[in-house]
Amino acid sequence: MPNISSKKPYRIGRSRTGLGLFATKAIKKGTKIIRYFGPLLDTKKKKHDAIENKYLFELNDRWTIDGSVRKNVARYINHSCKPNAESDVRPRKRKVFIRAIKNIEVGEEINYDYGTDYFKAYLKPIGCKCAACERKRSKKRAEARAERLRLKAKAERKARKKAEQEAAEKLNGKAVRAKARTKYANGKQAHGKNLSEIVLNGRGLSDGAVRTRAIAMLRAASKLGTVAMTTEQQQVLA
Repeated sequence: MPNISSKKPYRIGRSRTGLGLFATKAIKKGTKIIRYFGPLLDTKKKKHDAIENKYLFELNDRWTIDGSVRKNVARYINHSCKPNAESDVRPRKRKVFIRAIKNIEVGEEINYDYGTDYFKAYLKPIGCKCAACERKRSKKRAEARAERLRLKAKAERKARKKAEQEAAEKLNGKAVRAKARTKYANGKQAHGKNLSEIVLNGRGLSDGAVRTRAIAMLRAASKLGTVAMTTEQQQVLA
């Protein structure tokens, strides 16, 4: 790891993606923080054009900076989709500086956007791990968890409502059957009472056959136990 002068407003430290560059002093917006440097590669030369690594910084169609040298402290600056710095490219001078685009606090990691080409080639395949993307993924995970909980709660409410409806239907069925049994029993009692009235009160005696049939039906009801016989009724049937 290269030595950095204490006068510099940054240090190399541990980041979420490995090593990173952190502010040791407050850096104002617009401040030139550090130069990105290394050997110049001429793409017209085959041996230069064949060089491939993650620290190549393209200045234009011909010139590229190979920033893989250890003395290039700027190579430790990580990518961010919402950066606090930017690359200030000067093709004619064949130089690149990293400049603050926001006020950077002490301890804050310095970062800039590496660009679309680098993002697609190196970051997208493995997933960008910058703070902005991590927050976005965390938000999506939280929303997914909330949606799963919502659906689970909805399913539980539906199951509970169905169980309550089934219980209510079962209870109503019992009530209906009990009512039917009561009605049936009351009907039998009323039928026996009518037979008794015919026999005892002489209602329908103008027709001897009616009284005879009533006595026969009352006697049958007595045997089945559907009519509670009084002493008077029993005397009539004797």
